[in-house]
Amino acid sequence: MSEIGSRRRATVHDVARAAGVSLATVDRVLNGRAGVRAATAEKVEAAMLAIGFQRDLSASLLARGRDLQVVFLLPDRSNEFMESLAQAVERRARSAAGERLDLHLRRLRPLDAQALARELDALHPGACDCAVIVGSETPSVLRAVESAQRRGIAVVTLVSDLPGSARRHFIGIDNRAAGRTAASLLGRFCPTGAVAVIAGSLSLRDHQDRLEGFGAVMAAEFPRLELLGPVEGYDEPQQTRSLVEELLARNAGLAGIYNLGAGNAGLVAALTASSPAGAVRVIAHELTPSTRAGLASGCIDVVLDQNPDNEIRQALRAARQSALGGSAKIATDPIEIAVFLRDNLR
Repeated sequence: MSEIGSRRRATVHDVARAAGVSLATVDRVLNGRAGVRAATAEKVEAAMLAIGFQRDLSASLLARGRDLQVVFLLPDRSNEFMESLAQAVERRARSAAGERLDLHLRRLRPLDAQALARELDALHPGACDCAVIVGSETPSVLRAVESAQRRGIAVVTLVSDLPGSARRHFIGIDNRAAGRTAASLLGRFCPTGAVAVIAGSLSLRDHQDRLEGFGAVMAAEFPRLELLGPVEGYDEPQQTRSLVEELLARNAGLAGIYNLGAGNAGLVAALTASSPAGAVRVIAHELTPSTRAGLASGCIDVVLDQNPDNEIRQALRAARQSALGGSAKIATDPIEIAVFLRDNLR
């Protein structure tokens, strides 16, 4: 801890002295205003880090004279995990007014990049300080994110990242690690045979990363297992059910299935109708009513989960910092990967 930090909370005056700049320059850096050279901004940010300066975001919200406007743009319809995220937003919205936060939830057709781009382009900086989005890595979405940032609207990606975009921050699990975890488990469960991979859509970065992590571990540690797919179920239960039924019908020796996307109601329905519980080893994502039922019945062996309430909590933390912290680096807690079996269901 710095000498300042050991005595009292560091102030903007301390930052100015430590960086050798004026208070006006510190204010410009904190609020992301123009007129500060890159080298000077880096010096100010280094000083903040060195003396342990933390901006009082609650006081900043009070001083700005209006609540922070945060818009969530989430997929609609049949994706159970997205529904749990939407419910988490609605729960937080009820108590957010006391935190000077005004939350808005808009639901879009899943995997509709054009609809997401239109919604982003329609946001006005007077009515939106930060947009929290789940989207695919397509040119239209990347352009819309960049345009929003230019208009002064911070964009935070949720669950699936857009690393090549102008987004300010990402909230979600390490999806490559999730794929590696699935492969490490499934490789141990299945001594021989074929393992099928079902994706939602490979236009989503989180699905790409899970697939990459899964394939790397399978190739390095379990080369005896044959990989089938990936096939895309577009996170739709009926389409996912049809894919699983076809995989089971065409591959009598199918040893395992990794569903790295959603559509798990269809996965469970197909497995329940087609084979005895445990005949095929199965790993899926997100603890939802469908995957809970699958774990309880034994047709799913493992569920890799990310806590939706914590993700929304961290997204709002990022939104505050994005809107009020200028260009300073955003700090949020990591989203951990939880591993659920039938034996440790909450």
